[in-house]
Amino acid sequence: MSEDAEPIAYSALDQGVPLLAQSGKQFGTVEHVLQIPEEDLFDGIVVATSAGLRFVDRDQIGEITTAYVRCTLSDEQAAALPAPSGNDTFTADALQDSGTSLHDRFGRMFGRERWTQKH
Repeated sequence: MSEDAEPIAYSALDQGVPLLAQSGKQFGTVEHVLQIPEEDLFDGIVVATSAGLRFVDRDQIGEITTAYVRCTLSDEQAAALPAPSGNDTFTADALQDSGTSLHDRFGRMFGRERWTQKH
């Protein structure tokens, strides 16, 4: 796909990197990487697709590069990927309460946390 794509470790994979089926057709982008940090194990990738979030198991991934992730899935298999299951994922919005309104000022002053759930 890209001539300047360099192989990288799963831990260096950024959100938004395209995922390609075996045919080279893009079917989604990286939402986040699933890992077991205690054991330094790569578990798979949660993918943002037009049909919602889907899960690609580590055994279905052939190559991880700076420009794309190539999977060993056919186009049909990529279209039929399951939704992720397991524990919910939460993320903090770093830009929350960054404005100049009184609401934002109090948010910064009292360190209010608002976690949003990622599907």
